[in-house]
Amino acid sequence: MEERDLKEKIKELIELPILKKNIELVDLEWKRERAGWVLRIFIDKPGGVTIGDCVKISELVGKILDKENIIHRSYNLEVSSPGIERPLVKKEDYERFKGEKAKITLKEPLEGRKNFTGIIIGIKDDKVWVEIDGKVFKLPIENIKKANLQPEIKF
Repeated sequence: MEERDLKEKIKELIELPILKKNIELVDLEWKRERAGWVLRIFIDKPGGVTIGDCVKISELVGKILDKENIIHRSYNLEVSSPGIERPLVKKEDYERFKGEKAKITLKEPLEGRKNFTGIIIGIKDDKVWVEIDGKVFKLPIENIKKANLQPEIKF
């Protein structure tokens, strides 16, 4: 099984059981790092996640993956909050975080650029609408390589 297929299969197996715990699976990473393979799972819930939530989901995912036996190499399992620069992965994220500032990187340039940092207006016709300095850009969702919230930090 290719690494991309394995990542999708893992997501299929764990998303619903995590949701049944009233926790959202934000994203997951399956990649090789210097110390070896890592399965990194990002979770969230209203009010934020606790260490206890991470432990609970780690145990749940560990049991599911042991039972299904689809990963045939040693790996480290990490479960954490997505952090303040939360990734925007699903279409629903762009509606949920309407009015928030985000940084969006495209796969292919649009109007001569790949990077857009602005306020999310929403999503319509599979295009994310972002306002930057009074101008609205309509970014095709299939062209988005990476997107993260960019909260204003106030002191």
